[in-house]
Amino acid sequence: MRDPVSGEKVLQLLEELGCQCQTVDVDLKFLPEPEGIFEVLPRLKNTRNVNIELAAPDDFVPALPGWQERSRWIATFNRVDFRHFDFYTQVLSKLERDHAKDRIDVAAMVETGLVDPATLLELYDRLTPDQLNRYPAIEPDSVRAAVVRLGEKDEL
Repeated sequence: MRDPVSGEKVLQLLEELGCQCQTVDVDLKFLPEPEGIFEVLPRLKNTRNVNIELAAPDDFVPALPGWQERSRWIATFNRVDFRHFDFYTQVLSKLERDHAKDRIDVAAMVETGLVDPATLLELYDRLTPDQLNRYPAIEPDSVRAAVVRLGEKDEL
């Protein structure tokens, strides 16, 4: 049996696998919200000198059907699971925002196989008008067109 895996070992493994473990901030979403977490975050932000954002893709676009099942596990510390938010919903959010860095991130997620453009389109098309209407900043036809274009790029 192997040794227990520490956070440090997980990060070392990710680095050896080519993961660029750098970001400008740490985006967090708590399900459920642990008691006292919001009192701890300001101290952690300052003692660790990191930007912490209480943000997730579903703050900006509807979470795609099945997002929780597709949210990949990262690690478990003290009985708390840490997961990537569903890559498909991340891509949808990045396509909607359409910043230069987002386009790079989207291309990388498609290139590495984290997201299949055809599956993304299928998931997007399963969203109901009511789900989309909850996000008034979204132009559904424009977002869908961006998803379609992503699939067309993938076919080249």
